[in-house]
Amino acid sequence: MQSNPDSTPDTIVLVHGLWMTPRSWRGWKERFEARGYTVLTPGYPGFEIEVEGLRENPTLIANLTVPQTVGHLAGIISALPAPPIIIGHSFGGTLTQLLLARGLGAAGVVIDSAPTEGVRVTPLSQVRSLFPALKNPANRHRAVGFTPEEFHYAFANTLSRDESDAVWQEFAIPAPGNWVWAYGLIANFTPGKQETWVDYAKDRAPLLFIGGEEDHIMPPSVNKSNARHYDKSPALTGYHEFRGRSHWICAEPGWEEVADYALDWAMEHAEPTWVSAD
Repeated sequence: MQSNPDSTPDTIVLVHGLWMTPRSWRGWKERFEARGYTVLTPGYPGFEIEVEGLRENPTLIANLTVPQTVGHLAGIISALPAPPIIIGHSFGGTLTQLLLARGLGAAGVVIDSAPTEGVRVTPLSQVRSLFPALKNPANRHRAVGFTPEEFHYAFANTLSRDESDAVWQEFAIPAPGNWVWAYGLIANFTPGKQETWVDYAKDRAPLLFIGGEEDHIMPPSVNKSNARHYDKSPALTGYHEFRGRSHWICAEPGWEEVADYALDWAMEHAEPTWVSAD
């Protein structure tokens, strides 16, 4: 990859989260393309088929790992002619942090991000939201989905139940249970560096955390703690919170404000210089 340090990024990579596919970025992709950007919405390995297919046969993704996914996304980004803006939602925020830690991207924005290793803030709403995956250790080897009721609490609590059920029907899929265990119970209580470890003191591209005030599964306290872990880094780290927003922040009413804020911040602070990965 080569870049002109004086150039402005013209490509945006949108990284979806768990229980979702690239379909969840539909509005953002259309909005950013209308502003003249090239927008990529890569799926995780095995997520190439549609929501309906993954819901019917979730075993296709049950054993997917975080390192496999980071490597897959890193390959796509490294092949671009210049560093892009990387924006990730939920566990896509974790992946975005891991990608920036590799020296990828001109700037990153993580929205309602799942935390990287070492962030031990665990609000009760988060425990309740993740309980369907954590209640049975055997789920580490399965793809685990939310019921419509569970989805409403974890993802779309600012919507009516009917509105949430419609979102669940169109977008929700099972997710690899090992990811939930890996970032929480295992990463923070197992000696040594785990799958979501990053060097918080390392230099990297500018990074913005966006939190949703009403998010149950990744509440603002989690995102604030994650951001504070980067205090020793010379790189810019920001935090912004949207009031009244749930984990469905990227598509609930008013999502356009979130999309514009994320992109405007990233473009203002982007450093379009390639940094070689370790």
